[in-house]
Amino acid sequence: MALDAFRLDGQLALVTGGSSGIGLAISEALIDAGARVIITGRNEQTLQTAAMQLGAAATGIRHDLADLPSIPPLVERIEQEIGPLDILINNAGQHLKKQAIRTSDEELAQVLNTHLSGAYALTRECAARMVTRGQGSIIMIVSMAALFGIPLVSAYSAAKAGLLGLTRALATELSPRGVRVNAIAPGFIDTAMSRQALQTDEARLLKVLGRTPAGRLGEPVDVGYAAVYLSSPAARFITGIVLPVDGGMSIGF
Repeated sequence: MALDAFRLDGQLALVTGGSSGIGLAISEALIDAGARVIITGRNEQTLQTAAMQLGAAATGIRHDLADLPSIPPLVERIEQEIGPLDILINNAGQHLKKQAIRTSDEELAQVLNTHLSGAYALTRECAARMVTRGQGSIIMIVSMAALFGIPLVSAYSAAKAGLLGLTRALATELSPRGVRVNAIAPGFIDTAMSRQALQTDEARLLKVLGRTPAGRLGEPVDVGYAAVYLSSPAARFITGIVLPVDGGMSIGF
């Protein structure tokens, strides 16, 4: 078996929201597989701390994905100053836990802007360059909320479901030109954010574990490993899929 097919040596990746949680774990896994990684985020201090943690193969660039006009200059800067992008991981987003009937138009727009409009614009700019080179891998980080109904996250669910539809549509457009597009749907992952939410809601934690056949929360690195695989030559014939990394939750009863 050619294990080199799972390596990313010489490749350059952009991971949005890469300074914490799942994004940071993805970045670390990509670097471990040989890639150089650019991480973006809105908080400069968090971003630079993460870049130092990741080491010499990482570069942090402060950027707000909801600022759509800033996206083309960002990609141009990366390609000119750092190198051509081989991998794009659309991970950045924001959560909103609120009843649908209490969610304002402004709140909905804010969530959609970051998750969907921002990812669309960034993907467009990166893909335009990838197709001229005839290769590339784009991964959308979606959610269980894109696969089945979860209460109190209607705006988030709409955004993630939109990303899933975008994944499939782009795969049909870009794959004939050498650019693969896939999605990863994490289940309940043990990040600082989820830990805080579940520690204060024992009933919800028991419900989550009760319908997860693996019987535990996932670790951020589990999503990182999936991203490495889908980005690597080992997945060269895989495009347009959504890969649940969920301990079986999506098929659990």
